[in-house]
Order: sequence, then structure tokens, then C-alpha cells
Amino acid sequence: MPKSLPKTALIVTVAIAALSLHTYAEAKTYTFKSPIIIGHRGAPGYRPEHTLEGYTLAIEMGVDYIEPDLVLTKDGKMIARHEPMIGGTTDVANHPEFASRKTKRMVDGVEVNDWFASDFTLAEIKTLRAVQASASRDPQYNGLYKIPTINEVIALAKKQSAKTGRTIGIYPEIKHSTYHASLTDARNRSLFGANGFENKLLSTLHAAYGNTECAPVFIQSFEVANLQYLSRKTKLKLIQLVDADDVNADGSMSLVAPYRQPYDFVVAKDPRTFADLLTAEGLDFVKTYADGIGPWKPYLVKTVNDGIDRNGDNKITINDRRIDGSTGVVEKAHNRGLMVHSWTFRNDASGYGFSDPKKEMTYYYDLGLDGLFTDFADTGVAAKLASKNVDGKEFITRVCK
Repeated sequence: MPKSLPKTALIVTVAIAALSLHTYAEAKTYTFKSPIIIGHRGAPGYRPEHTLEGYTLAIEMGVDYIEPDLVLTKDGKMIARHEPMIGGTTDVANHPEFASRKTKRMVDGVEVNDWFASDFTLAEIKTLRAVQASASRDPQYNGLYKIPTINEVIALAKKQSAKTGRTIGIYPEIKHSTYHASLTDARNRSLFGANGFENKLLSTLHAAYGNTECAPVFIQSFEVANLQYLSRKTKLKLIQLVDADDVNADGSMSLVAPYRQPYDFVVAKDPRTFADLLTAEGLDFVKTYADGIGPWKPYLVKTVNDGIDRNGDNKITINDRRIDGSTGVVEKAHNRGLMVHSWTFRNDASGYGFSDPKKEMTYYYDLGLDGLFTDFADTGVAAKLASKNVDGKEFITRVCK
């Protein structure tokens, strides 16, 4: 990977809180000492996802990074939404003027009937309000918050960095790169072009933070080709996300489309699966273009359904699975100098083998994670404080230029 500095599994965290966001071009030496907490979509356990208010709450609770998933509007503006489809996260269905915009489109090989951000200008998007995406979570904030742009998220991170005295980073995800590149207008002309999304993002991030791997920025994607492209254009840190469909009873990963492969692999007829990226050969491949991996958490811990009711609730669920320890992915990644950030940790949907979300997060921190994504930032902070992976963990000092 053509970066000026060697890759090492180092994390920008509270240990460098005094760092100014305006001095990354200067030669400095920093020591990175602690795994990070990433506010997954902000604080969606408490507020509608991808809103400035949700990001602010996550920062107040103690996250190191906030995560804006990014999609493009019709006029090419980057907005924070989890998917190009906006029906489930906004009040667009309550806007009769947009009723005719609901349409069917193929997204990563799946037909979806919804409203799509790419059919709206930014001005139109700004007339919408965010709603809670999960029916089981507090709906009282529905309809109150606007949909932010990437520039507004960056401005918030910088403002909160100055206010709190600690560096708040951003962790944008490029959503559905192949889908966005395929979009055309009424004349069948490309709306954004090949790597148009990536170029827009880099232009924005370089202007805000400079082109240095020590900026408080990670760029993530479930696709591969776009990260390879970015690796030739930027020194900002890149993370390869790794998905799956479910976990089989014996602890192996279930790989069913569209969660079987990166979608650009599907288009290119590349037979490799997400799981293949976490083999020794796969990690060697990832290291050629990325700084780390972002696997779904069951890839990291082996669990087995052996039919025992471990939490005593008279039901056998995923929470009762026997935990058999590390799968070795964290260790293999670290041996190659790759960071490991895992997702998603939630209070209201505890994971395979765990009923207590704090204990689950603490277990993963103790496993050696370099960071985790959580919907409940306060629980993530409590778990980090309880982990033995925080104090005394050794990291190499890095010179940032």
C-alpha cells in the first residue's frame, strides 16, 4: 500500500486528546495507548440514528469516534443515512409531495421498494426529519431532527473536540459503492461516475483534516475495489468490513447472499467470500490496501449451541451459546499489523453467548480488540473501564507528518 509510513495497529484515542485538529501537517510524535469506542450511527439506542443530536449524545457519553454512514443525493451531496433507502429512517412517507418517488431498485442484487436518497436533492432531504429505525426503541424524538451532511458531521466533531478538550474523530462508511456508481439520469448518463463517491469523500476529508494517516479519520467499506482505489489516493486509514448472514449451530459462519461476498466481488465474478478475507491468505491480501479489518463480532469468538440454558430464563437462545474463546482472527490480524474493530454491540440485542451487554463488550475488549462499534456509548465506556485490555497495553510510538 503506497503510504509514507509503515502500518501498525495503533489507535487515535483519548490519550491524544490535546491534539489540535489544525496541526496534522506538522511533524509530531504521539503514543497511542488505548482501544477506541465508536458511536455506531451516533447513539441510536437513545436517539434517531445519524443525526447531529445523536452524535452529540454519543460524544457526551464518551465515544472517541462518531460514525456517519454516507449515501449520495441526486445533486451529489453526501448525507448521513445507513442506506440509500430512506423510508425506514425518515418521515418521507408522511410527505404526500414525495409519494410518487417511491420506486423499485436493485441494491446489491436485491430488489427494494422504497424511497431512495439519490432521487432527492439536498434541499428536499432537508425538509425531512429522522425517525427511530428500531420499533423497540424510544420513538419520542421522531420527527425532530434534520438529516445531516458530512460537512455538518465534521463541523460537529471539531466543535466538540474544542469543547471537550479531547479529539473526536469521524469514521465514515461508503455505502454501496457499486450501486452508486451504477446510477444514471433520465438520459442514461452516469450521475456520479466510477469512483465519483470516493473522490467526493476524499476531497472533503483532505480539506478538513489533511492527507495523513494520523488524522482522526477511518474510512470503511464492505466492498474491496473502492478501498483499493482509495489506498492509492490517500494516507487516511482504511478499514475492510467483513459481513455474514448468521452463525450456524456449530459456530461456523452462515454466508447467504447478499451477505456472502463483497458486492463488487459478485459483479466481478470473484468467488471469494467475506470469510475468505479473514484467512491467513485473505488477511495478507487485505494488508495490501487497508490498515485494518472490521469483522462482524461472531467471526472473532467461537460459540456453539449445545442446548444448555445458561442464563436460566427457561429458553434456549443465541445468548445461551457456549463460548469457546477466540477464533484466532484477532491474533492473525495483529500479527500482520492490522487493526481489528468489531460491530455491533447493543444493550437490547445481546450477542452470541452473552446476555449481559457490558460483559459482552468487556470480553471482546479483553480479547484484544482495537475498537468496537456500539449503539449504547455509555455501556461501551463502562465496559472499556472494566477491561484489562486498556491499562498497560503496549503500542509503538508513531511520527505523524
